Amino acid sequence: MTRLALKHKAVNLAQGFPDFPAPQILKDAARQAIADDINQYAITWGSKRFRDQIAAKYRRNYGLEIDPEREITVCCGSTEGMIASLLAVSNPGDEVVIFEPFYENFGPDTLLCSANRKFVKLHPPDWTFDPDELRRAFSARTKAIIINSPGNPTGQVFDRAQLQIIADLCQEFDALAITDEIYEHIIYDGTRHIPIMTLPGMRERTILINSMSKTYSVTGWRVGWVLANPEITESVRKVHDFLTVGAAAPLQEAGVVALGLPESYYTDLARDYTARRDLMLQMLERVGFRCTCPRGAYYVMADFSKLSKDDDIQFTKHLIETVGVAAVPGSSFFEKPEDGARWIRFCFPKKYETLREAEARLTKLG
Repeated sequence: MTRLALKHKAVNLAQGFPDFPAPQILKDAARQAIADDINQYAITWGSKRFRDQIAAKYRRNYGLEIDPEREITVCCGSTEGMIASLLAVSNPGDEVVIFEPFYENFGPDTLLCSANRKFVKLHPPDWTFDPDELRRAFSARTKAIIINSPGNPTGQVFDRAQLQIIADLCQEFDALAITDEIYEHIIYDGTRHIPIMTLPGMRERTILINSMSKTYSVTGWRVGWVLANPEITESVRKVHDFLTVGAAAPLQEAGVVALGLPESYYTDLARDYTARRDLMLQMLERVGFRCTCPRGAYYVMADFSKLSKDDDIQFTKHLIETVGVAAVPGSSFFEKPEDGARWIRFCFPKKYETLREAEARLTKLG
């Protein structure tokens, strides 16, 4: 979608990256690290300073005691963290439960591991799951469930009650929870992010994956981490070593600065994204989209059936080529393309002038 947006000079509300600058203090820290000749390999599983800072963050934010020497693996973004974790713990024929709509990589990741996928629907408008349907997805062959909360593409945030249902099933069926928590600080309307690792019985059976990308507006830096018990971490580190060797050393030093930012940074981040979310919802609904309201992350799922009889692929092409706005076809997020045929996804981590330009172009739909 980004390539098509560039080709047709469309406003890119498709791929989830900011078009505004990263915090100056992070950029300065990265420059300084390079100037200080931190340019060679860090320890494969991450520099000690960065791992210590990651451990401090989880102790401060969630009361989690994580051993930086035995339970943290720094990797090349959460994308590598997910595939390294799945390769580390799954065997061919294992089953992995995935909520859908799902972030596009989760499906191919499980196929690369030769695992069998079991999909469980999240139902609009609140994108909640049916506990009975979830239970039916678990079996003696279930190795793990992938949890993305706050979620891409729907913006759902699982509350404690929902997480407890998942945790109970993981313990009953001796399964792991593999969590993508990359949007943990981008939450709205008083919503609270709860890592399932903090629930009783889940500390040893959770693999928590996160990254600097979204929280600090550095999606191109590719610095993330995996938290897990020592036994799982040992396996994740082996896979990680042969996938990428290690994440960029100077950017890990900048990460030390990022994770040490004051709490006000995260308060301001959520407030700023709330304003962008509200603007996005207003402009889409004004021209005829029916949107679900995200409680976290920075995407809006929009039903366009009032605007067109086309499917999502045709409508997205029309948006790019004729209207001049790029979005992502909803079928990208479903096992069966027809399930996403009336949905498209917009993202809003953009400058206000970018969003206003998109708003002006979308009036062509009226």
